[in-house]
Amino acid sequence: MFQKNDNSFVCINCGSHVDKLHYTSRDHCNNCLYSLHVDVSPGDRLNSCKGILKPINVINTKKGMQIEYRCLKCGKVVRNIVAADDNNEEILRVIRKFALNRR
Repeated sequence: MFQKNDNSFVCINCGSHVDKLHYTSRDHCNNCLYSLHVDVSPGDRLNSCKGILKPINVINTKKGMQIEYRCLKCGKVVRNIVAADDNNEEILRVIRKFALNRR
């Protein structure tokens, strides 16, 4: 069940200050796209893993564009919806890197 949890934070990967999203829960850095493995259900912050989520691909789904992550601690693959203010250049870089790795 979704729980709104929209807080600003400092990105653990790139050090950017990330502002609140204001229309849903902020769950990743809008600059480098990294996140933390903190949710069991969106916004609940109940996951005990707390590992770093590295963006590995960006895909189009029924829910819209989503960033696919692999947790660097536990290895689980999870997805987060792309935010309106996400860095488009970084999104394209992640997509290109994924495509190159598939060859």
